[in-house]
Amino acid sequence: MLRLEPFTPKDFSRLIHWVGTKRELIQFAGDLFTFPLSEDQLQEYLSQKKLAPKKIIHTESGEVIGHCELNFLNEHPRLSRILIGNKQKRGRGYGTKIIQLMIDAIQKEIPTKQVELRVFGYNTYAIKLYKKEGFVIQEKHTLEFQYAEGESWTNYYMIKQLHN
Repeated sequence: MLRLEPFTPKDFSRLIHWVGTKRELIQFAGDLFTFPLSEDQLQEYLSQKKLAPKKIIHTESGEVIGHCELNFLNEHPRLSRILIGNKQKRGRGYGTKIIQLMIDAIQKEIPTKQVELRVFGYNTYAIKLYKKEGFVIQEKHTLEFQYAEGESWTNYYMIKQLHN
C-alpha cells in the first residue's frame, strides 16, 4: 500500500510545489526553512547527517503522495515533517500506515524504547491519529510557536513508548 524511500534532489520540485505559501511551509517544517522554499535550502537539508528525509510512495500506483522525516537529533528519535502533499490522497487512512512505517524504519536504524513528535494544536486530525497510535501529550513540554505578530500556535510534544 505505502512504502518509504529516500528523498533525493529529484524530489525537490514536488515538495516545493506542495508548500506554496508561507503558512503551509511553517505548518510542515516549523522554522527549519524560510519562504519561499528553494532547491538550495533542500540541498542543505539533505546534507544534515542526523535527518533522514523520505518520500512516501503509494505502491499500487507508484505515485509519490507525501514526505516525512526520521529525525535523530535528540535523545529519542522523532517523527518529523509528515505531509500528504497530494491533497486528493488526504483523509484516506494513510496516516496510521505512515506512522508504522516511520517507527519501523527508526527501529532498523537504532533500537529505541521511545519515539517522539511535535504537532501544532490546531491540527486536531493529526492529534487524534497520534493518540490512536499510542502517543501521549507531554503537557510540561508544550510550547507556543510565534507564527506572526498576534498569532501563536500551541506546539504539543508527544511520546510513544515502544515495546522491543
